[in-house]
Amino acid sequence: MKVVILAGGYGTRISEESHLKPKPMIEIGGKPIMWHIMKYYSHFGFHDFVICCGYKGYVIKEFFADYFLHNSDITFDLQNNKLEIHNNSSEPWKVTCVDTGLNTMTGGRIKRIQKFIGNESFLMTYGDGVSDVDITSLLECHRKARKTVTLTAVRPGGRFGALELSESNEIRSFKEKNIDDGGWINGGFMVIEPQIFDYLNGDSCVFEREPLEVLANQGQLQAYKHYGFWQCMDTMNDKSKLEKLLEKEEAPWKVWD
Repeated sequence: MKVVILAGGYGTRISEESHLKPKPMIEIGGKPIMWHIMKYYSHFGFHDFVICCGYKGYVIKEFFADYFLHNSDITFDLQNNKLEIHNNSSEPWKVTCVDTGLNTMTGGRIKRIQKFIGNESFLMTYGDGVSDVDITSLLECHRKARKTVTLTAVRPGGRFGALELSESNEIRSFKEKNIDDGGWINGGFMVIEPQIFDYLNGDSCVFEREPLEVLANQGQLQAYKHYGFWQCMDTMNDKSKLEKLLEKEEAPWKVWD
């Protein structure tokens, strides 16, 4: 299965750094937060990524184009115009970076990568949040529920939208960005069926609004409740929290050696 990462937004709430690079490329522990997300999925055996680029997408492309330079010891033989890579620490990844437009909304970005997904189920998440969600259990939940979309529901407190859940964790309503302290919210880390593309119309389509609201009304939106760690990186304060967890070697999402 491919893993789609939404990485095209402006990141205005963390403009201290996002004026130089896309928010998913802001570093925690010396690596872009998107790299941490990819390492996490890779731990579960998912190595094929489709990245929805937009704002300063060239920074993402350059990162992967120069991956050896970032992660390996290299000898430059200038006289003979040769380059030798030592201790190759590359990843088993296939990374497709797609320019999905500068001002395209989330639903429009997903629609634009349809040809790279084809008629297959795929995983998807946002490029600015980390978690210790069990991807294997998430997939099992999705396959058992037989819904179009299964999203990971988390409970971080206020300033996010609320989900109304049934006893079987079917999402009855989807209300994005309404304050509801203590409620379940959309934490990303989704499993999606290719039928989703029928719900997406144009670059102005916001995935978290009409498409998910319609799916909820149709009984096609499932929640996977995650009671563990989840943290997005919306602000510099959020970044500081993640940095401190890495410094203390207490980062729950760091499951690789």
